[in-house]
Amino acid sequence: MDTTTHHPLHELFTQLGLPDSEEDIRRFIREHRPLPQTLNLSEAPFWTPSQVAFLREQWHADDGDWVIQIDQLNAALREHPAPEDLQQGGGA
Repeated sequence: MDTTTHHPLHELFTQLGLPDSEEDIRRFIREHRPLPQTLNLSEAPFWTPSQVAFLREQWHADDGDWVIQIDQLNAALREHPAPEDLQQGGGA
């Protein structure tokens, strides 16, 4: 029987003390990706110590309440930006 609680991604942002609207989440991902494959999510330089502790604790927790959302965020931060998300230089 699956007793895992599935939270929406915006609730993970709330737990991390980050702005949690859809636009805020998209902006956060845009600003911090791509995260190197060799770097654990919790080792990224943009987290506060309390955010690191939460991510590590939840990732290794037996009940895994937040594992799905942490994994979704991890995957989103590993993606390379879409061409339309790249900064366009001032042109002609």
